[in-house]
Amino acid sequence: MALQVAGGAGCCGCLPLLGQRRTAAFRPPRAVASEGAAVEDGSKVMLGGSGVAVTKLGIGAWSWGDTTYWNDFEWDDRKLKDAKGAFDASVDSGITFFDTAEVYGAGVSGAINSESLLGRFIKERKEKEGVEVAIATKFAALPWRFGRGSVISALKGSLSRLGVSSVESYQLHWPGIWGNEGYLDGLADAYEQGLVKSVGVSNYSEKRLRDAHERLKKRGVPLASNQVNYSLIYRNPEENGVKAACDELGITLIAYSPIAQGALTGKYTPANPPTGPRGRIYTSDFLSKLQPLINKIREIGGSYDKTPTQVVLNWLICQGNVVPIPGAKNAEQAREFAGALGWLLTEQEVEELRSMARDVKPVMGFPVEKL
Repeated sequence: MALQVAGGAGCCGCLPLLGQRRTAAFRPPRAVASEGAAVEDGSKVMLGGSGVAVTKLGIGAWSWGDTTYWNDFEWDDRKLKDAKGAFDASVDSGITFFDTAEVYGAGVSGAINSESLLGRFIKERKEKEGVEVAIATKFAALPWRFGRGSVISALKGSLSRLGVSSVESYQLHWPGIWGNEGYLDGLADAYEQGLVKSVGVSNYSEKRLRDAHERLKKRGVPLASNQVNYSLIYRNPEENGVKAACDELGITLIAYSPIAQGALTGKYTPANPPTGPRGRIYTSDFLSKLQPLINKIREIGGSYDKTPTQVVLNWLICQGNVVPIPGAKNAEQAREFAGALGWLLTEQEVEELRSMARDVKPVMGFPVEKL
């Protein structure tokens, strides 16, 4: 996308990266509050107190159509076919929650907008069978957008690209430089007009989250979610109060970059780091320091016949009130993600992995997390 830089798979940052340091000691996850937080119902959970049910794991569509960070900076028919395969395999596996954004994908080098692709995939699937898909998309708080009307205008553009009359979740992608109260009012307007079934935010700090929750509450609109960077090796939401605030207020935490852009899958090694922009983040030196943790993940996964990817996604699910949204570029990845569901790590395994992960220094974060 036009302004996108490395911020995490499944969601993106749109400002230069800053090094992320731990600023507080870890606090164990708090019990989920009864005020509407992720109530489990079979294979689905509720987004906060909204009443919108989504699968316990979703699929991030940042890479679909993107030529600025993913796909080796080019988009072609093969990658389009792979993305369609990822969508179909997800649905076939029972995962029907998809997260996109108006800024995912770019109209250069043959690429098209991620929302347009998702809308096309849904339409083609529905022509074959009646399938219910939950869509989450996001508003870009660009500096030249002012007031609540800009939210409605952008949302209508997203709905047009998606080919739907409403979406299950509409989120503010990141806090604006100014005008955030107007953006929140716009979310409430969209909810009242029936254009969205729930509203959320993304990359919001604890203070911003509490302020947004209070402002929307005055309109009678529940704040359903906060989408943030969260993984076994990036646990900032546990340390900055965001996870605890989500649990307290009944707000679902949607975790983007849950497999750390592939670093936690075991696919990459010091001798085989990722290519492109990710290679500047997950360097050979970083991957060397990560190997003991990867080995432990493999060991634990072996006892369940699960891959490292499935283990680290399950680790997030075990935190409670968390919906991971890994990015799937093809059918094989989508099917692997589905294997993270239907089982749980033991409490001892969860804490053993957290303890080992403390030795791995986080390498990135979206700067507004500290605002």
